[in-house]
Amino acid sequence: MLPNDKRAALAQHILFSHLDMTEREQLLALGTERRFDDGQMVFQRGDAGVSMMLVLRGQIKISIVSDEGKELIFSIVAPGECFGEIALLDGQPRSADATAIGECALFIVLRQDFIPFLERHPQVATGLLAVLCGRLRATSDFIERLAFHDTPTRLARLLVKLAASDGTTTPVGVRIAHKLSQQDIGNSIATSRESVNKQLQLWRREGLLTIQQGYITLLQPAVLNRLAHSA
Repeated sequence: MLPNDKRAALAQHILFSHLDMTEREQLLALGTERRFDDGQMVFQRGDAGVSMMLVLRGQIKISIVSDEGKELIFSIVAPGECFGEIALLDGQPRSADATAIGECALFIVLRQDFIPFLERHPQVATGLLAVLCGRLRATSDFIERLAFHDTPTRLARLLVKLAASDGTTTPVGVRIAHKLSQQDIGNSIATSRESVNKQLQLWRREGLLTIQQGYITLLQPAVLNRLAHSA
């Protein structure tokens, strides 16, 4: 990861976009870059919350695992997004696991270094509030989906969301840029892998999507969007 890539990521993020070049250079001096292999744990639930991470390359899965070994995926953090920011405010233990998807590079800032920087730059605090509000809204939406929507609706909403955030337009439809296993999809919408497979196969026969080498392409995103918001 080149230094200019880190600067671009900071300049585009809501937390740091209002900083001038000198201020961003000061922030860069506070942090370090670290790389993670595919499947490597970044932190575990219960670990000390001592830092915030900005994703430079790859993706990070945020999830929890029950005592019975069942996983529930809260979110997939894409390049240019941050995670672990709650720890910057309360310093409490991590509330979920963070795992690398693919080869990842993270820019990491420790709480002990960031708090003084935050005190000197109140505009960053404003951005941090916006990020936390976004997290709260996403959590409320997640709970609503689990409580009130059936499996097809939850699956359609997930696919539409992924297509909007990480989709690439092709001549035949919108291809979701990263691939998740059917187990990961099931973990994201609190249902079984078998239920996910059954629904995906049904939609494939109906011509709504295709699956090639693990990548899903939405052939009729407008139809799936209507299904996602039909309940």
